[in-house]
This record gives sequence, structure tokens and C-alpha cells, in this order.
Amino acid sequence: MPELPEVETVRRRLEPAMAGKAFVRVILNRPDLRTPFPPRFAARLTGKTALAVQRRAKYLVVPLSSGETLVMHLGMSGWFEIDVRREDPEDARHDHVIFRMSSRRVVTFNDPRRFGFMDLVARGAAHPVLSTLGPEPLSPEFDAAALAKAVTGRKAPLKSLLLDQHVVAGLGNIYVVEALHVAKLSPERQASTMATRAGAPTDAARQLVRAIKQVLTEAIDRQSRATYRTERFRVYDREAKRCRRPGCGGTIVRRRLAGRSTFFCSVCQR
Repeated sequence: MPELPEVETVRRRLEPAMAGKAFVRVILNRPDLRTPFPPRFAARLTGKTALAVQRRAKYLVVPLSSGETLVMHLGMSGWFEIDVRREDPEDARHDHVIFRMSSRRVVTFNDPRRFGFMDLVARGAAHPVLSTLGPEPLSPEFDAAALAKAVTGRKAPLKSLLLDQHVVAGLGNIYVVEALHVAKLSPERQASTMATRAGAPTDAARQLVRAIKQVLTEAIDRQSRATYRTERFRVYDREAKRCRRPGCGGTIVRRRLAGRSTFFCSVCQR
């Protein structure tokens, strides 16, 4: 599933094609994705201007000149393509939504598994999926004090807590395990150890917040420059391989935690 860096990369690609531009035509090739499109979806978009292309956690948020807001999620396999040309009609079978913009760009949403969704929110209303989200991990609001407050009294494993979107919005399995490795913290460690008995952040909490911001920033930069490498991860999907931390010598292990495959070094992560 696309995580925050992937969604931010999509947002940056969509922005020049959509921001400040009107929807000239909206083509729906099916009545639904994960859920049905809202009533008169295409008509409510047509002729309206996308005022901006924003991101909240793993969601794309597009405020419209009508006062409504377009909320979109990529799901497991969804992706946006710009000005794509299909040589074979069979290749277009998963092109479920097509936006023709006044920029003369054609924005196509392709989603083989149809776990994505698109919705419209009325002026002044908050979408249910956005209203309960925690702070953005790259924002100033997410700091060691915010983390300490969220973990106080929580006995859950640290990894489970970081995947809780009410604690911090947008983190997923891949970048949680990567950040925990950078911070030298075990995913099985009790979350409450990030705060003192008085509720103040510990040094480990400060270290973890820095690691989260570092890992996400690096991933966004890497994807923006399209510098994909098979060995781009420190621990994710590297079971039985040597830890990359200089001087560690440990081996990456894989365990099931919070219903997800969890990768970490049992030597340097404590």
C-alpha cells in the first residue's frame, strides 16, 4: 500500500496539472471504487476549479471553487497517471476515473484492486476519515512532547502505537520499522517508555521523532528524484540479512506484530 512518501510524491506530480485548473470533463468508467461515488460526482466537479492539491496523512485533499472538497485515497494499488497513452485497450481496463483539466492535461486514476476511494465533502464539513487523525509526522506539531503525551500509560508495543493514526497520521508499516531502526529502538518495546512518570519525553522519544522525520524526508526525496534501488531499506523485507548499522554485526529478524510483518535487528535495537 502506498505510504506517506508515495502519496506526497503523487501530490507533487498532480499539483502542476490540477492546482488552479478547472475540471473540463470527468469520466467515470464504473459506478464505484471501494465505495460508490457520491451522487452526481462528475457533475459536481465539472466546471469547478481545483484551488490546490494538498495531502493529509495518506489522503489527497483538493479544495474546490464550489466550496466542496474532493478527498481521494490510493488504496492498495491505486495510482494517478498524467497524459498516459494506451496502445492496447486492454491496458485501460483499470482506468476507472479520468479528469480532463483546463490545463489540457489528462489525469487518470488507475486502480486494479479498487481499494481506493473518492468522495466529496460539503463546505465547512470535515470528512470522517480526516477528522480524527493525529498530527502530521513532518509538522512542527509532532514533536517529542506530543509523542510522550500520546504514549503515557500505554502498554502496547511501540510499533503498534506508531501505526495508530490517532497518534500520528500517515505512518505505515514500512517507514515505522525503518524509523525504529534509525532510532535504535525495538518495535516490541513498551510504548510508555517514551515518557517519564511525570509525562515528559525521554531521550528515546526525541530520538524517535527525529528518526521518523529523517526517514520520511529521505524517502520523499528519493522518490522525487526517482532513485529507486533494490537495497534502499535498512531493515524492511531484509530478513536474515546483515544489519547495515556500522559495527553492529547483527542479523535482521522478522516477527508478526500488530498483524504485520515486522523487521528489526535484535542486536542494536533495544
